[in-house]
Amino acid sequence: MLPVGERLETFLDLNQQRQELKRLGERKKSKAQGKLFTEMEDDEFETVFGVGGVPSAASTTLDRVHQTMLLFGAGRGEAVKRFLVDDGIGNDERFWRLADNLSKLYPSGSEEKRWVDGVLARKKGLGF
Repeated sequence: MLPVGERLETFLDLNQQRQELKRLGERKKSKAQGKLFTEMEDDEFETVFGVGGVPSAASTTLDRVHQTMLLFGAGRGEAVKRFLVDDGIGNDERFWRLADNLSKLYPSGSEEKRWVDGVLARKKGLGF
């Protein structure tokens, strides 16, 4: 399974993928800290995820969990809320079960664990 950060390209259209990944790869190399998502400006994030920074929901539960983790990892709390509440992704119990199981599988201290745990921490506050 690919790391969540590498799945970003899955959620972009093919031409946009190539351009965005090339640009982000160059930016990542040029920054000492090497943090992909914390470096994105708001307008750049909307280029990747669409207007308002909220992607269209993917077809599989795993993709939806990964999309939410990427939004959380990018610090897009309002986009996470819109994705889970307004788009109804959070109404699917399979989403939360999978997120919980992924949390148990990711190694402590990994970015993916931090992201999925952050999504899970918002569950009750969002009314799920």
